[in-house]
Amino acid sequence: MTLRRASARPATTLHDVARQAGVSAATVSRVFNDASLVSARTAQSVRAAAEALGFRLNPMGRALRAGQTRAVGVLLPTLLHPVFAHCLGAIEVSARAAGHSVSFAATGYDPQNEDQASELLLQQRVDGLLLTVADAARSPLLEKLEREGKPFVLLYNQPSGRGRARARPSVSVDNRLAARHMVEHLIDCGHRRIRMVAGSFRQSDRARLRFNGYREALSQRGLQALEPLETPFMVGDLRPLLQDAMGRLDAPTALFCSSDHLALMAMRDLRRLGLNVPGDVSVAGFDGVPLGELVNPELTTVVQPTADIASIGFDLLRSLMGGERFAGSSRLHHTLRLGASVAPAPSPRSATDRPVRAASARLVPP
Repeated sequence: MTLRRASARPATTLHDVARQAGVSAATVSRVFNDASLVSARTAQSVRAAAEALGFRLNPMGRALRAGQTRAVGVLLPTLLHPVFAHCLGAIEVSARAAGHSVSFAATGYDPQNEDQASELLLQQRVDGLLLTVADAARSPLLEKLEREGKPFVLLYNQPSGRGRARARPSVSVDNRLAARHMVEHLIDCGHRRIRMVAGSFRQSDRARLRFNGYREALSQRGLQALEPLETPFMVGDLRPLLQDAMGRLDAPTALFCSSDHLALMAMRDLRRLGLNVPGDVSVAGFDGVPLGELVNPELTTVVQPTADIASIGFDLLRSLMGGERFAGSSRLHHTLRLGASVAPAPSPRSATDRPVRAASARLVPP
């Protein structure tokens, strides 16, 4: 059997619509750009012809001639993390309501990918960028955008470096303060050995800020901060990390995780190691993703207002794209969602009565 390539149907042009409606091309253009310039009868005839021919006005050419595409770029680490997927959805809703389109690229939590991924967006002539980078204080990408005069707004990043880094537009919670409040809650529940499970500090300045809040809370209560259990973000199994930490006589009675994604993985892998949450060890997260409310036990977490971060960030970017001067970053309020994954600290005896399952050394797959 011989297969023949189907010939593509030529795109319907504005001149085709003009011939179908019996008017000039200029009249068709006026109908789609400002229908008040033609009679209602003519406008109706032109629209009927356009519908019959399947004609759609291409706004890109007009936008490029005007120097704007009404498109925004969104650069995020990944959509596998629920908080970023939620953020992108909220950005798209805000953009659609304002008549803007959205182009997206991901970095895979790799700082080296940020320039390449951003170039894909800039080649699409986006008017501005909403982005989360690995390190807002030392980002070559942000320096490049500033040199080129391309408007951008950071989401979740909280620039805290010197010089221009402080003046960069951003929308986030106060990561350090929010982490401190969660760790204070764990201390109030009687926990004295609290360890942090953190995404790679190289990949996330948010994780570093949250670790600073963790240390600050313990220091203010006269407790010792422990070395963080640091892991790459895209890891799929925390058992090697948790097995060593939980197999010690001085094992932590609570884990504070720098994201809900890590907290949910920790709860799963602690069960695989034969430990009960929260009977043997309590687990708390950071983000407030809705999935945390659906697991058993319900996840205790810091709730970030992700929809507000997205919509406020988009509104700020629109104002910058419109020529307004940057007037300051936004720090939004966080809350604590207290679920059943955190319980009062176990007694010293019961904390070591249930050692990590010996068979876990083989890390049997689920």
